[in-house]
Amino acid sequence: MKIYNTLTRKKEEFVPIEPGKVRIYVCGPTVYNLIHIGNARPMIVFDTVRRYFEYKNYQVNFVSNFTDVDDKILQKAREEGAESSVISERYIAECRQDMEGMNIRPATTHPLATQEIDGMIEMIAALIEKGFAYAVDGTAYFRTRKFSGYGKLSGKNLDDLRSGNRSLLVTGEEQKEDPLDFVLWKPKKEGEPYWESPWGQGRPGWHIECSVMSKKYLGDQIDIHGGGEDLVFPHHENEIAQSEAASGKEFSKYWMHNAFLNIDNRKMSKSLGNFFTVRDISEKYDLQVLRFFMLSAHYRSPLNFSAELMESSKNGLERIVTAAGKLKDLQATAPEGAMSAEEQEQTGAYVQKFEEAMDDDFNTADAISAIFELVKYANTKIIDQPSQGLVSHLYQTLCGLCDIMGIVTDMQEELLDQGIEAMIEARQAARKAKDFAKADFIRNELLEKGIVLEDTREGVKWKKV
Repeated sequence: MKIYNTLTRKKEEFVPIEPGKVRIYVCGPTVYNLIHIGNARPMIVFDTVRRYFEYKNYQVNFVSNFTDVDDKILQKAREEGAESSVISERYIAECRQDMEGMNIRPATTHPLATQEIDGMIEMIAALIEKGFAYAVDGTAYFRTRKFSGYGKLSGKNLDDLRSGNRSLLVTGEEQKEDPLDFVLWKPKKEGEPYWESPWGQGRPGWHIECSVMSKKYLGDQIDIHGGGEDLVFPHHENEIAQSEAASGKEFSKYWMHNAFLNIDNRKMSKSLGNFFTVRDISEKYDLQVLRFFMLSAHYRSPLNFSAELMESSKNGLERIVTAAGKLKDLQATAPEGAMSAEEQEQTGAYVQKFEEAMDDDFNTADAISAIFELVKYANTKIIDQPSQGLVSHLYQTLCGLCDIMGIVTDMQEELLDQGIEAMIEARQAARKAKDFAKADFIRNELLEKGIVLEDTREGVKWKKV
């Protein structure tokens, strides 16, 4: 299995730190609002990565945090006149609901930043003791230049950053030894939550949170650290500096980053009016469709979201689900008998193609192509009255591969029914508009899906054949 490592900028053979085990940390959302579809991409990508490792018989310890203390959460709390904990608890619950809809498995551990403050204070104190950090007037800073490996993940040079990026020079710069030093602990502000520390009352900086939560639940060294490419700098770069300065060990062997999601070829933003939450999408599509769409491109490729592509994903998913449904039903009526060696070999070839795609840096796009080839093969076999042995093997194989993708094949009646009803409504509208050619086309399309329409006085009824 090969993984593209952001740290080395090349594909590398995956070799776990501990044989048979994989330790993965993925940065989770800051919980101040409903998650948007940009948040959904890394969730779906790394859930699929985890599922494939488990399919390969690895024992996976998968940790993904919730950042529940942050400026955005505090701002939301002020707007609503509520405690920040009320805001974070509400949106953690909402996030879990959306994750369930996308069939994202709960992490082995979902740590909350506010519950790990003691560990953060300990790490900051250790960094100060080792000379990698210092405190001034209640604020603790990391000495960026003290860590010789700074910039190795992002490829950024400290001198270039100093001269060319004034946006990095945050308020309080006059207190710092170097303008590029970053905050580990910040003093409290009026009306904000705070914790006691050796440097005064305050709260942690963002970067230290993930270093501490990863260390606590996975150890000083982990196999894979993941997240969106927007986190490479400064967040993941700073995590490396903190963690390696504290432990003296390599923090993560492999760094994986998914590319951005665009909306109709434009960056998603509220100002452009093209900002969609996962909940928005769920009002029009089953979230299985969103998951299928996200996996239709390689995770390192930019992904463009549009209504047309979502419809295409919906149709593609229905093809797979329909084939699985036919195989499931056929198991009861297929003639007894075992599959032939040739049939077993052919089915195995699709599984091999699927695995080769996933072994090549988790190429879900090619893996889905292999599933479609299996569906096509199954559909041709269904016509030939296949044996129970073949039908059962095809069904189990198809469901198994889809499960790695997080695609549910045997609980999709509702998804199918919604799609059928929508097509029937479109046919009725075409008939009303006297567009009989379109009405006939939709009827034939439904027939190909195994759906027979019956026009009655009570309206259109349908059944599966």
